[in-house]
Amino acid sequence: MTGFEKLENSLIDVIKEEQAKLGFKEEKIHLYYPLSSLNHFFSAKDNADEMAARLSHMPEALVQKLGQVTTTHRGDRFCFYIPEPGSVYVHENMKENEFIKVLIELVQQHDCTKEKLLNLFASYWEKTEYQDMNNGEFDFYIRFVDKEDDMYYYCFKDEGFHFIYHRFLPEDYEEFGF
Repeated sequence: MTGFEKLENSLIDVIKEEQAKLGFKEEKIHLYYPLSSLNHFFSAKDNADEMAARLSHMPEALVQKLGQVTTTHRGDRFCFYIPEPGSVYVHENMKENEFIKVLIELVQQHDCTKEKLLNLFASYWEKTEYQDMNNGEFDFYIRFVDKEDDMYYYCFKDEGFHFIYHRFLPEDYEEFGF
């Protein structure tokens, strides 16, 4: 998979997650990425200006799906502007029973438990990994093993009345040193 394909998948995944949480609205979207994450997509060690040059011409396949995506940056923080057709494309191509939608519905419930989360992951893929985390930020992670279309580490925190989560690509998870 090329760097631009990884970037496209990530942009679409973040928009899916946003729409699952907030609902669909035909809208412009701004998504922010640190330079380190972008370098992971491209297996590069670009500085901010080099990455800006790399991103100045989006591939036609990405443009056909998300519209004329443009980028700006301040230092090592990049902003991706996705026009309205991008939000429509994601909405029209999201499956009703998509994992991220079901996960968000579960964590929004007050009776969500670690066991229910583990069962949800297992219902979508036969190989999952669970590990406790003792870093003060998250309590545990769950991830799919060898699932090419979902390689994220889903890190959960039990807030007492509900769970919160954040998902990280493997390279970002490793870099954070959790």
